[in-house]
Amino acid sequence: MPRITRGRDGFTLIELLVVIAIIGVLMGLLLPAVQSAREAARRMQCTNNLRQLGLGLINYESANGAFPPKSIQTGVGTNIPTTAYDWGTSARLLPFLEQGAMFDGINFNFKYLDPSDATIGAMSINIFLCPSEPNPEPILFRGYYYGVNNYAWCVGDWYVYGGMDGPTTRSAFATNRSRRVAEILDGTSQTIFASEVKTYQPQLRHCFGDGSGGTFPNLSNPNANPDQASSLAFLTSDSTFGHCTMIAEGHTRWVKGDSYHGGFTTALTPNTKVVGSQNLDLDLTSIDEDDGGPTYAAITARSYHPGGVNSLFGDGSVRFVKSSISPATWRALGTIRGNEVVSSDAY
Repeated sequence: MPRITRGRDGFTLIELLVVIAIIGVLMGLLLPAVQSAREAARRMQCTNNLRQLGLGLINYESANGAFPPKSIQTGVGTNIPTTAYDWGTSARLLPFLEQGAMFDGINFNFKYLDPSDATIGAMSINIFLCPSEPNPEPILFRGYYYGVNNYAWCVGDWYVYGGMDGPTTRSAFATNRSRRVAEILDGTSQTIFASEVKTYQPQLRHCFGDGSGGTFPNLSNPNANPDQASSLAFLTSDSTFGHCTMIAEGHTRWVKGDSYHGGFTTALTPNTKVVGSQNLDLDLTSIDEDDGGPTYAAITARSYHPGGVNSLFGDGSVRFVKSSISPATWRALGTIRGNEVVSSDAY
């Protein structure tokens, strides 16, 4: 009887290589889609965080008749303030963000650096953190940890603070000033209140001695507002680097009201790249407000979302502002009474 020989089941080497190649192509197509879906979910959560902040602001205004100040100080002129406890807008909103116990734990009669307030300052609050932020860890500063933040309040264009006797800013939040809704003459739906920022942002700071009242020659007039090109040239100039100290601590203390932690300005459009002699993407704060001012700052709204930043408007709405927005439109959205008319398709 003849013997029947059966072939072995299985893939040939060529077939196996073809299958592996097909799987590789499918994975190459699938991974970007998965990453895109995850980013969409993170961006949605970021939007929800800002909506909660907006709701907290509206409830704060309803209870107090005005929005919270950026910080509160007392003193004379541009001298170092006699009191500057530095508690910022975010800290004052806590009772309206379902964080009443944390608010009650703050002693507002002491600086945020006081050991009695260290426990609250060290806490990381999810509503202040964008899920796309890769550096959400608290910072160790002077022996204590402080929680970082991804959302900042609009505190000016270039001009932020003029000392105790200086004029107020053109923005929604200012030192020693609680804005009423009636002061938002451009309309709350046409005015940005808050936007995204990055933690551990490199900053040029302490450009002048505390209480000196020093300013840059081209940044000494509160009414001056250099255009985008001039602002970029100023930030990257060697003379600016020569005046200031570089510190990578921007937005690393959510409790603090000074601009470099709790604020952003509209001097430059969102996600503008500012690369100076140190080859870093930089912000600038001429002098901290609690060191006396006057303060001029370019603190740029930034995010890890492709193409722009989420921004909170005064009416509580959250909109995605493109990085390609025109500088004039961006600055118009940052003012409370500039009488500009901005179409929604401009951003």
